[in-house]
Amino acid sequence: MTIRVPATSANLGPGFDCLGLSLGLYNTVTIKPANFQTISIQGENKRILQQKANNMFVDIFYQYYKDLTNEKTKFSFDLTNSIPLSRGLGSSSAVITSAIASAYKMAKIRLTKNELLQLSIKLEKHPDNIAPAIYGGFVVSTIEDDTVMSLKKNIPNTIKAVVVIHKKTISTKKSRKKLPHIYEKTDTFFNLSRSSLLTASFFSENWDLLRVASKDKFHETYRMELLPVLFDIQKHSYDSGALMCSLSGSGSTMFCLCYENDAAKLSNKLSSKFSDCRVKILDFDNQGIKSYE
Repeated sequence: MTIRVPATSANLGPGFDCLGLSLGLYNTVTIKPANFQTISIQGENKRILQQKANNMFVDIFYQYYKDLTNEKTKFSFDLTNSIPLSRGLGSSSAVITSAIASAYKMAKIRLTKNELLQLSIKLEKHPDNIAPAIYGGFVVSTIEDDTVMSLKKNIPNTIKAVVVIHKKTISTKKSRKKLPHIYEKTDTFFNLSRSSLLTASFFSENWDLLRVASKDKFHETYRMELLPVLFDIQKHSYDSGALMCSLSGSGSTMFCLCYENDAAKLSNKLSSKFSDCRVKILDFDNQGIKSYE
């Protein structure tokens, strides 16, 4: 059994902890019953992950598999990772969702995407990455009485993502400590109006409103101060044709959205300007997590 889960970009400016979308960049895991456990890791952060005593995916998988079956079956795990760690592209959400889904698949127990969402939120407290990883597309989410409620909109192929992945990492925990405990009323109104407009822009496919709609006063400035070059990347992205450019999650990646015909030009200009970054043109993923036999 093979399972594939996409990278995600969360917040999208003003949608702090509630807005996210799915990108065409994937982690893939193949699992087979085996006489003894083996773990093979390829791709992003291979050396770091191999040095860890515990593998997060394997730990979560066995936790759920044993609860579901009461069996101690051994498996081989072949992990191929394209989602970099600690770059704001949803690597933790990818692990959590795929590990739980894999456990149910190997236990031969049906699991709906909504059920997977409700299980995953117990391990990842914010739905902005979890929901698009599961559903794909652009997703707006809220939590009511410990239950996640989400709405999805498919993203057309007439627009592309250009992600600028800095070589330095930013810790989500560290960056959250930079945020204020109290916000001014005017800043709250600012973000409410932009988050609402951003959501409406995606659902109506009115992309020309995104530059205004993606402005934020809750978190981006505080987090980007940890790596000031991100301000330059954002400015240069707008100067080079981006429709929006926001900090992806807690960083250090900057997420840009542009028209399909502008993607190559934007990517080339950013690549030539910022040598400490990898720049990728990505499609948007509208399927979310997916398994194959």
